[in-house]
Amino acid sequence: MRRRPAVPGGGDELAAVERLTGRLGTGRAGEVWLGDDAAVLSGEGGPLLLATDLVVEGVHFDRRLSSLADVGWKVLTANVSDAAAMGGRARRAVVAVAGAFGDELEALYDGLCAASEAYGCPVVGGDLSDAGPGGGLVVAVTVLGTTDGRPAVRRSGGRPGDRVYVTGPLGAAAAGLRRLQAGEADVPAHLVAAHRRPVARAAEGVAAATAGARAMLDVSDGLGIDLDRLCRASGVGAELDQVPVAEGATQAEALGGGEDFELLVAVPAEVDLAARFAASGLRPPLELGVLVAGRGRRLLRGEPLADDGYRHGRRPSG
Repeated sequence: MRRRPAVPGGGDELAAVERLTGRLGTGRAGEVWLGDDAAVLSGEGGPLLLATDLVVEGVHFDRRLSSLADVGWKVLTANVSDAAAMGGRARRAVVAVAGAFGDELEALYDGLCAASEAYGCPVVGGDLSDAGPGGGLVVAVTVLGTTDGRPAVRRSGGRPGDRVYVTGPLGAAAAGLRRLQAGEADVPAHLVAAHRRPVARAAEGVAAATAGARAMLDVSDGLGIDLDRLCRASGVGAELDQVPVAEGATQAEALGGGEDFELLVAVPAEVDLAARFAASGLRPPLELGVLVAGRGRRLLRGEPLADDGYRHGRRPSG
C-alpha cells in the first residue's frame, strides 16, 4: 500500500530534499550528506555509511496484506539495500517504534530479527513511544555501514559510454501488491514474497563496487524514476534496449512499481560485470543499455522513457 501524503509546504520528495539541502548543506570535506542512498561520513578506517528509513501504517503498509513481521523485515531490508547501493554493507541498526507494544511489538521484532540475522546487521538499540490517540504504527530504522575502506559509490559518478545493468528482473513487488489488493486467492508465491519479504542485494553491491562501478542506486521507487535520479546526479542521459520484467508482472510495473530493491549499476564499458558477479557466485546482472551525453535524454528502444515511479509527498490525483 503506497499512498502519497502531502509534504508540508507543497511539492514532492525531490523538491523537499532540494529545499533542505539549501538549509543543511551538502557535506563537509570528504563527506556526502543529503541526496544519495546514504550519507557518507569520514571514519578512521574509511568511509562510514548512515542510512535511515521509516514506514507509516496506512501510507507504506496495510495490515490486511502484510503481517507485522513482514513490516519489520521490509523496513530493515530497505536500509540494508541503501548501504548496498553505496557499495557497502550495513553493520549495525537502531530501531524506533511508535504505536506498538506487547504482542504487536513482538511480532514486529520477529521480522526485524529475521532480517538482522539474514544480513548480519545486529539491532543494537532504539526507542519506543506511544503514537497518541488514533495513531497508527510508525517504525523507523537507521543503519551504520562500512565500505571496507573503498570509496562509496554514488549516484553522481556515471559517464557517457558506461553500460547500465540491473541485478534482477523488476516489477514483482508491485505485481504481488496488485494481486493481493484484488483479493486473489492464488497469487504466485514469488510475487507474494517480493511484496512482503523483498531481498536486499548486499553481496551484489559489494561485487559491483569492487568491479569498478561508477554509479549505483537501488530500485526502490521504480526503474523510470530511479534511472532519472542517477542520470540527473551524473549529468548524463540514458538509452535502454530492454527492461527485464519479472514473471507475472507488467512492463508498467517494472518501470514504475518500485520496492524491488534490485541495484541499478553503471560501469565502464570495458568492465565485464557478469564475469565479476560469476566469480562471486552471484546470478548474472541484466544489461539494460548505455549512458549517453545529453542530460534530458531518456529513451527505451528509441522511444521517450518517462520517469515513472513512486514520488514521496506527491498529492494523489483525483
